[in-house]
Amino acid sequence: MITKQDLDWLAGLAAAVAAKARVAPGQTVDERQGANQTGGALITPGGRYPAFWVRDYAMSLNAGFFTESEQLHMLMLTARCQQHADWTTPAGSLVPRGSIADHITMAGRPIFFPGVYDYEKQGGAWGKLPALDDHFYFVKMTHHYVHASGKHEVLDTAVGGMTLLERLILAYRAPPARPDNGLVSVADANRGVSFGFTDAVCMTGDLLMASVLKFEAARQLSGLCGLAGQKQRAAEFENDADRIAAALPETFAMPSGWLRAATGMSGQADVWGTAYAVYCGAIQAETAVKAARALSAGYESGAIAGRGQIRHVPKGEEYGADRLWERMVAPAKPNRYQNGGYWGTPTGWVCHAINRVKPELARRLAEEYIADLRETDFRKGAGFGGPFEWIYPPDDGNNPIYMTSVTCPLAVFTKEGQRIKGT
Repeated sequence: MITKQDLDWLAGLAAAVAAKARVAPGQTVDERQGANQTGGALITPGGRYPAFWVRDYAMSLNAGFFTESEQLHMLMLTARCQQHADWTTPAGSLVPRGSIADHITMAGRPIFFPGVYDYEKQGGAWGKLPALDDHFYFVKMTHHYVHASGKHEVLDTAVGGMTLLERLILAYRAPPARPDNGLVSVADANRGVSFGFTDAVCMTGDLLMASVLKFEAARQLSGLCGLAGQKQRAAEFENDADRIAAALPETFAMPSGWLRAATGMSGQADVWGTAYAVYCGAIQAETAVKAARALSAGYESGAIAGRGQIRHVPKGEEYGADRLWERMVAPAKPNRYQNGGYWGTPTGWVCHAINRVKPELARRLAEEYIADLRETDFRKGAGFGGPFEWIYPPDDGNNPIYMTSVTCPLAVFTKEGQRIKGT
């Protein structure tokens, strides 16, 4: 999908972005948020963010830029910030016991909802429950650390009177789920963000991306329990993963091959969720092939990509003329942000899926992605800021030096290259 020259160049850019995202102890990014007081380095989503986002960091781990000590610090910080008892915020939202923070401030305080840095102003329109995906990214952080370091004994580490493994299980079980198949499912009365890159979108019913992430976390927890010698629990989580995988096609698959984002509100065709379900193996066989064909056709027709970057809903599948999604917390203008902007974060997932059915199109998408990054590379100096969080002409400067826009595709391209070489 990508030449070695382009892959090496992308790795260099991603390393430079990861360095910009690192906040050393005592360092200040934003005077309003103060210095990093957590006792270790924090990895933010990019060059301008004054907090540690669990999701963005976990999504970037496979790119390989964070040291063992940095990983351990952020893992234990996340564990310490896990909610210890049910708490109703002043805005009326509920933070259940076991909840994992959406982001953690420089002062080490957990913020469970998007949109704010103030501990007392959490929740409200951003959800009745905390963001749901971070619970599964906590598992991913631990899984990565254990396998990268070889130190599975960290699972027995006591944090606030509970072992890390017990905290992982508590977090995994915190999001509401259907008892029959394990899919993450919410109503308006207990709504939580399915995935942080659609945090401005209000979704109800069974949730695609949160359920795919839960599938992945179940597999990872099964492995971690096995390492801890807990064979029965390992089997239980493997069974969870199997139940979720079996339910995904019948619940979310559309005749077109797309997977819809939710079964209730904002149930539009989900480009990112479809691509990630293929990439992580949550869907298999004919469902995965149909999804890959939908992504391929969407790219070839111009419905999902711009300058090598990807929008959330295909053109023609929008809820209305002015918005992609049925309901948003703060509706953006058309073709802006999560309402039609193009993002680099999922480009690798889309390339991987398209490569299953039309490799030449996957190569073309990767080439367009790299070409745009070369054009906007922040290392060129003043007037340049790429990789951006999202783009859409003429708004091409949104959140410069954004980490997952390069770390996520890099991880996919590297893994795919290793798979092809048989290593």
